[in-house]
Amino acid sequence: MGKLGDIFRTHGSEYRRRFDDRMSSDQLKTMHAIEMCHTPEAGSALWRCPDCGGGHFTYQGCGNRHCPSCGRTSAAKWLQKQCALLLPGVTYHLVTFTVSEQLRRHIRSHPRELLDQLMRTASSTLLDLSSNPKWVGGVPGVTAVLHTWTRQGEYHPHVHFIVTGGALDEKGIWCSSHPKFLVPVHALSKVFRTRLRDDIKENYPELLALMKPSVWQWKKKWVVHSKPVGSGEHAYRYLARYVYQVFLSERAILQHDDKCITVRYRESGSNKPRTMRLEPMEFLRRFLQHVLPSRFCKVRHYGLHHSSKRKTIKLLQAAMSIAAGCDLPEIPECKLPEPITCPKCKVAMKFEKRYTKRQRLRFEGCDPRGPPS
Repeated sequence: MGKLGDIFRTHGSEYRRRFDDRMSSDQLKTMHAIEMCHTPEAGSALWRCPDCGGGHFTYQGCGNRHCPSCGRTSAAKWLQKQCALLLPGVTYHLVTFTVSEQLRRHIRSHPRELLDQLMRTASSTLLDLSSNPKWVGGVPGVTAVLHTWTRQGEYHPHVHFIVTGGALDEKGIWCSSHPKFLVPVHALSKVFRTRLRDDIKENYPELLALMKPSVWQWKKKWVVHSKPVGSGEHAYRYLARYVYQVFLSERAILQHDDKCITVRYRESGSNKPRTMRLEPMEFLRRFLQHVLPSRFCKVRHYGLHHSSKRKTIKLLQAAMSIAAGCDLPEIPECKLPEPITCPKCKVAMKFEKRYTKRQRLRFEGCDPRGPPS
């Protein structure tokens, strides 16, 4: 059982009692899933020893994409899949789109509509400027990952893009960008702000009516940041941590009791380790505000990274590898969980079957149902 699950089981009922009328159905489902994670309520998995035939039960995880106890294997496989598409000898860039502080509360109130529009507008702006012959001059490979948090868990929606330092032009010729420069970020920021306002006006006019005109003023900061990140593997490793969880990991929770929860984080800028102490209701609020709407896709691929361009990217890999006389980028090893070993034979046990809580009771012969003996 994880520390986050313990906190939810201890304080979750009180949080729902206070704020149930303000919570979305997705937040309630996430709370319920994390409370059941790795407990009898989540069900069990039966493992069997191939030598002696002995069996062993383990509790199952909840599988919720916001749970830090689940999804590690899926994140490792995602990282492998992305690194398998890296182009040899190409410098990748990490481009980040943010919005003004005044717009954040509107996005938090309408996440399904505005987070989706944020990703669509940011990607189209980046692709359009990249197609300009003055900058890149073609279609690059782009992978987008949505984050909604700061390092302290405050609400701060932004989109990270990993972009190839080059693109395919209309004739199918590879055009390399400058290794230290992709597109002008000041122009990107201005175009992005104007397009986002126009897209919201066109698709969600009722939401635009709720926003003050000052949200779109030029004096407000709309930061777009871009920097080269080498081969791209380290940037993918950073993003992979949060593909199947939010800002908080189990290791970051140092201590918790009825009155206070101590969390470790790294200070932005200096990257120095810091700790913060939060009251339980504030801790749950910070965590739950990052729960995404159901079926919302937080990872998206564009241009040469789109699934329809898999053959093209593989051909590019082979051609660049031959031209440079180097091997294809190494695929990082997927670290699987440690196998469950038989306490008697000391060999790895094999998975046999999953059981619900009632099925396990029946299997063990202690089902409470049935006539008295």
